[in-house]
Parts: sequence; C-alpha cells; structure tokens
Amino acid sequence: MRKTIFKKLEAQGLIANYNRLRKNLPPKLPDRVYMVDETFREGLKAPMVFLTYVEKLKLAKMMDESGVSVINLGFPGLSEEEKRGVKRIMNESFGKATLTASSAATKAHVDACMDVGMKEINIETPINGLNLQYRLQMSREEATKHIVESVEYARKHGLTVNFVLSDGSRTPLDQILEIFEAVAAAGASKLGIADTVGFLRPLAMRYLMGHVRDGLSEEVRKNVPLSVHCHNDFGLGTANTLASVEEGVSYLHTTMVGFGERAGLAPFEEVVTALELLYNIDTGIDLERIYRLAQLTEKSFALPIQFHKPIVGDNTFSHEVDEHVEGMLAHPLMFEPFPPEIVGRETALFVGRNTGQTLLQGLLEKAGVRASPRQIDEILRHVKGPQESLDKGEAQMTFYQVKKLLRDLQKGKVLPEFWRLVEQVTRQKPRPPQPGQSKGKTLTPVST
Repeated sequence: MRKTIFKKLEAQGLIANYNRLRKNLPPKLPDRVYMVDETFREGLKAPMVFLTYVEKLKLAKMMDESGVSVINLGFPGLSEEEKRGVKRIMNESFGKATLTASSAATKAHVDACMDVGMKEINIETPINGLNLQYRLQMSREEATKHIVESVEYARKHGLTVNFVLSDGSRTPLDQILEIFEAVAAAGASKLGIADTVGFLRPLAMRYLMGHVRDGLSEEVRKNVPLSVHCHNDFGLGTANTLASVEEGVSYLHTTMVGFGERAGLAPFEEVVTALELLYNIDTGIDLERIYRLAQLTEKSFALPIQFHKPIVGDNTFSHEVDEHVEGMLAHPLMFEPFPPEIVGRETALFVGRNTGQTLLQGLLEKAGVRASPRQIDEILRHVKGPQESLDKGEAQMTFYQVKKLLRDLQKGKVLPEFWRLVEQVTRQKPRPPQPGQSKGKTLTPVST
C-alpha cells in the first residue's frame, strides 16, 4: 500500500516526487537497515523517568513483535540493581530481536554482562583528547590498550562485541580509523560512531561517515558493518541518522519517541517512517505498530508526547475545518504527506473557533442538512462557547501544576539538593568538585 499509492499519483502526473530522482538517490544506500533500540540505555537517563520491571518487559515485548532488530537492555556493570533488572528480562523469551547490553572497556563490566547471560555487548568509550584529559585521565596508547584487551577478553568468552566510539563526531578521523582497525582486528563485529552531544549537521555527518568507510582497510570495510548513534541536541538526530544511511550505514540507534538524556536521541518513529516512505528502504518494522509503541512509551515514561510531534503527536493528522476542507475530503493527501493508516493513525477533522458560518453551512449542505441562520449560529455557539468561556488563568495554573507533578516524579536529586542532604546527614560542609577537577585513572562508563 505505502509504495503503490505514491507511484499511482506520480504516474497520473498529479505530484512530483523529487525523492525518486536518480540524481537524488545516494549510490551507497543500503537495501536494508536494522533498528537498534536504545530506550532502556538512553531513554532511562531522562531525569524524570523510572520504569518498573513490568513496564520494561511490556515495552520490550512490543518492540520485539514490531520488528526491532536489536534491543539494548541497559548497563549491567553500573549497579547491582541494574544488573538484576537486565537479568530478569534476559530470562524472558523473545521471538525476533537480539538482546544486547552496554559495557565500559573493563573486564569487570564485561563480566557483569556475562553474569546476566548476555551473548552480545556494546563496548562504549571515547578516545579523543577532551575525554582522555578530563575523564579517563590516561594517554591514548593506554586507552587503546584497555579497549583492545576488553574486546579480546569478551571474544575469548564467546561474546559478540560491537564497538561504539563515544564522542566519535568530535574525534579526529585518523584516530577513529586507528581505533576501528584495532578493535576489528581484536574481533569486533560492528563499528559505531556516536554523535554524543548532537554536534554535527547532516552534510558534516555524511562527510565523516563516508571518510570513515572509505578509510578502513578493504577487509574491515567488507566484513564489519557500521552503526550510528545520533543525539538530538540541535534537533538534528533524525537528519544525521538519515545522512549516515546515505553513506551506507545500516545499524541505526534510536529511542522510542526520542526520549533520552538532555534533548534525547534520534526518534525511532521519525527515522523508520522516513526510511520506509522517503527512501524506500526496508527497516523490518511493522509500521502499523508505531503509534501503539509511542503510546505505550508515553504511558510507561509518564512523559507527555508533544502534540505537534511528527508521526505520533496528537495533532499530526488533525485538521480544523477551513477553506482547505474540500480538498481534504476530495483526497486526504492534499494536506497530508502519507495516509495515516500506514502508521496506525487516522485523519481527524474538527470544527473549531476558526470555522466560519459560511464554511459550516457548506459542510452541513454536503451532509444533506438544511439549517437556518439562527440554527447555524446556535451550533457555532456550542462549538466555540466552552473554549471562549474557559478561564485562561485557571487553565495556565493547571498546566503548571501538571508540570510540577511531573518534576516531582523525578528520581534522584539535582546536585545542589544532594549536597545539602549530605551536609544534613554528615554535619560536614561539602566541597563539591568543579568541572575539570575529577581524579582517577580508569575507563569509567561514559555517555554515548
């Protein structure tokens, strides 16, 4: 359905589709991509989010049924609580998805993944100068040694290892190629670039991924696929993920509704729908389940989806009756980019405060209803009355009460509150470390 409807419109000369022009089709587009879900790894970093085991399991099961290729269950090495949670889900049965977990480049973290029964892991770490100096507190040679040894250790114990270079988008190309060749030689099965702070624009992402691919040795280029992990700090998570696909990247990290730390990650529903409908690339996803997945995520996270959110927002396929309504009724694609049924939605037409008397009269006539001017006025009064009589101040107060309630659900404390708690309990005045003052010489878990 989704492929034929546009072709029919094109064949009839009713629309022009520039997406299909040969010169606009990147030559390295893959025929198939694989969706790697990071909701339990990245999404749970959102400050106000906590999922029960049942919520995690329901969401993971629906991802599996929807065709998500890989589900990252979390970071077992972070804590015993995280480890137990990952292990419980590992004991469940999944039909399609591969389950994976994240690990720092240390033996202890790899062991934690093995303890929960994990067969595939993502070793994640940065290697650029900023992280070496201020986080890892070691030389590049030392960091490389730790990373390679961790990959070899995991492979020796039968694990499939994917390597994700944190802050890869701000790492010099020669250093990326050097570490990728080293971990590939050690047995890594996939090589990933993380745009950890959402810093790149799409053309820069294409440049980076293209040069990484072309700079690798022929053996690595042929046998080790690339992955990408794009944060959304500039609102470019989807665009940068698609730019990577245009350079042949086939494993795409996303989260449901884009939830995650700071501005989140590339949103699953945007990336999948764009690839299927604009690129004609198979994602393996049952598109009709996309909206249900988003709704379940919203419910589980207790975080509202923006009304204007692409694909899954409440307003995405909603239209107020105005001068365009005749076009909408004649053919919905006049004012919609694709039939909403494709993603499990439906078009909603509503009569609102901007619907004039003439438009309303025309709408009634088309429905075979004859109404006098007085009756039309009464209908419009009923439509507009509740909104116009609403106390705007009261509505705003309710809105901010809801926001406060959501903030109160936050798990944990912001640092100033934390230090005040420490002072109350210990009766000592803390001297919190300032940025750049952290000590230690270890490959601690890092954000991707």
